[in-house]
Amino acid sequence: MAACLLAVDPVGLGGAVLRCRPGLERDRWLSQLRALLPGDMPQRRLPPNIGDDALLGGLDLTATLARGRPVQAMGLLEATRAGLLVMPMAERLSRAIVARLTAGQEAHGYAMVALDEGQEDEAPPPALADRLAFQPDLSEAPAACPFTGGQVAAARDRLPRVVSDDALIEAILATAMACGITSLRAPALALRAARASAALHGRTAPDAEDAARAVRLVLGPRALMLPAPPEEAPPPEQPPEPPPESESKAEPRNSDAMEDVVLDAKHAVLPAQLLATLAAAGLRARVATAGKQGSERISLKRGRPIGTRPGEPRNGARIALLETLRAAVPWQKLRPRPAHAAIAVRREDFRIRRFREHSESTAIFVVDASGSAALHRLAEAKGAVELLLAECYSRRDRVAVIAFRGKAAELLLPPTQSLVRAKRALAGLPGGGASPLASGMDAALALARLERRAGRTPLIVVLTDGRANMARDGRTGRPIAEEDALAVAKLLQAEAHSILVVDTAPRPQPFSVTLAAACGGRCLPLPQAGAQALAGTVRLGMQAA
Repeated sequence: MAACLLAVDPVGLGGAVLRCRPGLERDRWLSQLRALLPGDMPQRRLPPNIGDDALLGGLDLTATLARGRPVQAMGLLEATRAGLLVMPMAERLSRAIVARLTAGQEAHGYAMVALDEGQEDEAPPPALADRLAFQPDLSEAPAACPFTGGQVAAARDRLPRVVSDDALIEAILATAMACGITSLRAPALALRAARASAALHGRTAPDAEDAARAVRLVLGPRALMLPAPPEEAPPPEQPPEPPPESESKAEPRNSDAMEDVVLDAKHAVLPAQLLATLAAAGLRARVATAGKQGSERISLKRGRPIGTRPGEPRNGARIALLETLRAAVPWQKLRPRPAHAAIAVRREDFRIRRFREHSESTAIFVVDASGSAALHRLAEAKGAVELLLAECYSRRDRVAVIAFRGKAAELLLPPTQSLVRAKRALAGLPGGGASPLASGMDAALALARLERRAGRTPLIVVLTDGRANMARDGRTGRPIAEEDALAVAKLLQAEAHSILVVDTAPRPQPFSVTLAAACGGRCLPLPQAGAQALAGTVRLGMQAA
């Protein structure tokens, strides 16, 4: 049904996100969609690692040299005008490519099908998924297309005459609000889907069935919370007076019925693991905005090519020959040509290649080893470290552990990828005494500086119950200790380190939230922080950092 609706209004609905591994189901869905689209509609495929010249168009070097004047080449986006663009591995698209794709969609009016081939928490960029109406589930083999190409073509001709009333618009908006959807594009796409459904079924106005179908297909995958059940009104003491004959209750009754139908349909399609998925997605979004440094950095020597920039090929930088010639060709008529050269190239024409290099990440655990619950928190940290080290070989990540108790902090485990070394360093660690939180954060700050200088991306994870009582100079008292901890937190924020404060107290402490805000990070209340939950939380943070 999503393919049929998209074929009726491809430009208005924007496209679809297919989360499915390459296989028969995905190929069958794409073939159904292509069969339903107009025959003269251009269809293109986005190559991986495409450059700006091929995507947006630019100077055709061969034709320019042959004709002696600048000749512009058409880009992929312009060639897909009012067509269909299929994007493999959409989860790996960079923000720069997504910005060009979305801007090109508004300028050239094409539909996009994003093929999401990611695993677990990998997903296409939100800015792209927000513009695509459908996210069909291809976990099972799709059924046969319920409509023929002729019926879809007739629906496309009928679509401009389909008009929706105010009751439908209010019902869709109310459903989006009840499901926690804040994007304005989602209800707009749902309204277009309802109109396309009405045109497909031969109606001139959407009814409750069309609205329910649009909500299931468009708003269902975007839901952020369960709709609240309607409140039961208390029984009236006296029967209400009958309204005057001039007033009609048909219209309010239809509006209420439409809204109830839409909410019920939305509630029926929510997945069973919605809350767990939403929690993980929200954590990824929060951690990604907390850090200013990424796990990838720009390099001039090695890595994945991402384009060129003006510059001279010095200190190991590689010259981009074709881009250099493209910059020099338009100026040939204004430059005197040397006798020994066919093209006059000057210093300002030089272009050098740019690469994106993956940098290692280091998770720095800062564990509160004070108090009666110290042994339990240390056991959680040990389990999380062992779970994370199992993935360090493939991701080239490192793990370090700092414990603070008594009057100082101690580096138990320097940054390492060795599981044997980690177990040996964490075995038999004692606990108890005061809580010098500021000293632990000081040690984490010093280690994070060393890791950043070595070209790695640090992520600091502070496990504490938020009850600091020992200052850095040895004085006791909660106000002094908290003031010292906030002072170190401001240094962490000034240097833009990624911080995650895990509150392990039985009841969340207000100081943990204050500490996380002062660090520029996030606070995660986790009274029963098991090793699996803690490792998953840090794993998301390391991938988003």
